[in-house]
Amino acid sequence: MEISKNKKHQYLFFFIISIYTVFNGGNSNILIQINFALFSLLFLYCLKDRNYRSHLTIFYIRNKFSILFYLLFLFYLIFQIIPIPVDFLKFFSLEKYNIIDKLNFENKYSSISLSPSNSFFQFLNFLTLIIFLFIIKMIFYTDRHINRLYLFLSFLGFISSFIAILLFLNGNPDFFFFKNKSYFDSSTGFFINRTVFSIFLLFCLISSFELLKKSNLTKRNKKNINFFLKIYIRLFIIFITIGIITSFSRIGNFLLLITIVFYLINDFFFIKNNDKSFRYIILLIVLFDIIIMGYYFGNTKIFERFYFVGEDLAPILTTDNDFNRFSIMKFSFNQFFDYMFFGYGSGSFETLFQIKFNTTDSSYANHAHSDIIEFIGEFGIFGFSLLILSILKFLLNIKIFNLINIILLIYLFIILTFDFSLHIPLIQLLLIFFYSSNKKFAKVN
Repeated sequence: MEISKNKKHQYLFFFIISIYTVFNGGNSNILIQINFALFSLLFLYCLKDRNYRSHLTIFYIRNKFSILFYLLFLFYLIFQIIPIPVDFLKFFSLEKYNIIDKLNFENKYSSISLSPSNSFFQFLNFLTLIIFLFIIKMIFYTDRHINRLYLFLSFLGFISSFIAILLFLNGNPDFFFFKNKSYFDSSTGFFINRTVFSIFLLFCLISSFELLKKSNLTKRNKKNINFFLKIYIRLFIIFITIGIITSFSRIGNFLLLITIVFYLINDFFFIKNNDKSFRYIILLIVLFDIIIMGYYFGNTKIFERFYFVGEDLAPILTTDNDFNRFSIMKFSFNQFFDYMFFGYGSGSFETLFQIKFNTTDSSYANHAHSDIIEFIGEFGIFGFSLLILSILKFLLNIKIFNLINIILLIYLFIILTFDFSLHIPLIQLLLIFFYSSNKKFAKVN
């Protein structure tokens, strides 16, 4: 059977997303370059089609101000890494000028960014995000296409969870180039960090729920197809939820509980539908996956996993080399005032941390454990304002306030405040997909 042109583009898109999933969410400088190249090639390939160009043109006309602000933000990221006369740093980054002055830096030029190479790769990542958005609007333009992407994410979550659970039951050993020894007692799959893994699975879970909801509303002549589809999706959901539970991520498990509660509330009080099967599936997840399987895997820790800030807000130790999550957040917040207006450069937090604590274990130096604090510190007030203006303008154009919007806003608040998952490229892409396709969701509710 011949595959349609649109399916070919979508399957290429799925292949690239699979690369993100297998290789730690695309979270490395090498993978950022590879993913940028792959999405750029796919984008150029899509531009050859006249209909795709028309879809992109319509999207641009409706969101031109958001796109303009985002392009200004990208230019600002370039400005952060361009070498400027050192004397100019007295205005743009006095703190970096003081660091250079102490080191007797002989070069007459330096960038605002503390790590120009990392900032350049982050620029490529943010450029990839808008290319990704353009591709989404070109090739996924019907409900059927969105459902296909939902099914792909649901299946991808199932495969990732299945592998993660197998590894977890065997002590989560290292294999090939995947290093899991840091989390030998929890599921991480192909991801290095268990919370990032659980956040990824939460998006796969939402995709599965939406497929089940939509399958209840399709025509009766497709009843047999829907029957088998529901069986597959239910199987996927079982493994996805077990994967989240066995990650033992407090944030991931807390957001799992929030997601299920909101879907139940929505089904009980806001959806006018005589088919109660979706409600029963949610209740079955609560009974079997969370309570029974949660008790089996977590024993007495089942409630502890949902108290996601329990240890993180414990008293801060006094020695310089002992840090918990909250102390690192506090450090990042304090550093913001030294780089208030123009930031210390995207991707430069680890360098900043090592400058201040050069004897500290680098395992804590990668991120601030609070995305909102780290983003503001990296971009400064000026750059962060450009990014926020772009996002807000785009969200205002959607003009839909529904279940998924509410859940995503909760995700954003929790992750931005207490985690660094929004610095992971794959999580950024999934957020963009769900928000950009939000008009499609409104037709289902």
